[in-house]
Amino acid sequence: MSKKTDFYTPYKGPAGGWGALQSTTKHWLKSENAVRNIHTLLKTNQPHGFDCPGCAWGEKHDPAKIRFCENGAKAVNWEATSRKVDAAFMAEHSVSWLNTQSDYFLEYQGRLTEPLRYNRETDHYEAISWEDAYRHIGETLKKQADPNNVAFYTSGRASNEAAFLYQLFARAYGTNNFPDCSNMCHEASGYALTSSIGIGKGTVEIDDFELADAVFVFGQNRALTTLVC
Repeated sequence: MSKKTDFYTPYKGPAGGWGALQSTTKHWLKSENAVRNIHTLLKTNQPHGFDCPGCAWGEKHDPAKIRFCENGAKAVNWEATSRKVDAAFMAEHSVSWLNTQSDYFLEYQGRLTEPLRYNRETDHYEAISWEDAYRHIGETLKKQADPNNVAFYTSGRASNEAAFLYQLFARAYGTNNFPDCSNMCHEASGYALTSSIGIGKGTVEIDDFELADAVFVFGQNRALTTLVC
């Protein structure tokens, strides 16, 4: 087999242990918000904390343990970074150029700081005021003949609080169209699970791993289990 294929590049480095801890530390420091993010990570998947934005971790009310993996730590640090993508960044880079960049590059630039609108003539996102953004959204929604013509799409990494407010707004507008990336990823598996076992999500709890005689993992990144304590 060749060293590189069209589907993957073989990786012979550590998929867990110290390698994963080093990777976690690197992304923690690169967030440029290290002190605050230590406290943020310790609240991840805790009873009085917040759910990891990178996965659907099982429920367990045990606040004494670290309850995130390497990828979860990366997701938290990416979300809580102090890096900012401002109007100057958008003025420098066209949308066509941004489309050629990797997901890692785009994520690593930081968070948006203000509303943006795409200008087809310049091929750039341009900053607009919040007042202009809300007015543009309102005018677009008012033009629709039927509220069901609008889909209120969200990211599965949005917080429960933000999603709750968003769905209240959409329902007040008059529609139940709430697709998100989680729906698109798990619609087929959720339907199959409901049809076969009567519930649309996994039934395994974290405690089950401690009681199991054998655990089979298919199609998963070994590093995901590295920091599970």
